[in-house]
Amino acid sequence: MKKPFLLAIILFAFNSVNAQNGPDANPYQKNNEIKLNLISPLSGAVEAGFERYLSKNSSLGISVFKVYDNTREKDLNYYISPYYRYYLGKKYASGFFVEGFGMFTSIDGKKIYAADNLTFTEGKDVYDLALGAGLGWKLVTKKGLVFEANTAYGRLVFNADKTDHNQVLKLGLSIGYRF
Repeated sequence: MKKPFLLAIILFAFNSVNAQNGPDANPYQKNNEIKLNLISPLSGAVEAGFERYLSKNSSLGISVFKVYDNTREKDLNYYISPYYRYYLGKKYASGFFVEGFGMFTSIDGKKIYAADNLTFTEGKDVYDLALGAGLGWKLVTKKGLVFEANTAYGRLVFNADKTDHNQVLKLGLSIGYRF
């Protein structure tokens, strides 16, 4: 009587442990990611990002962009951009995604040209908020290496009239690590 009862308890214990994992659970699931944009140095800047996964299909993240060479990037100084992403792929937080973002940005003021039309002075820096949307694609290896390509477009909300443009564009070809 004791042996069948003990066997039933052991089988129940193994079954309950397996049920907690579920058929779709990934024991190697990692919820954080850091990444570096590889094309931002072409414009004289550096961009790094952090992303936290909320579920299989959604995440919150933030990216920081800072210009170090003003001869290449003439208008933008820096931005801090939080975003929300929704993943449409079958694997955990990978594949095609859509995103909505906000962006706190520092942009050079309007250029005011002199009468000779050759020299100009620049207005003071303008701080503004931009809102926009984007899309992209992400590939994640089993070791946690991440490759991402994305593009996003947004519009300045408050001070667009104080700058030479009223829109922002985010382009990324990033490499990162999921942990």
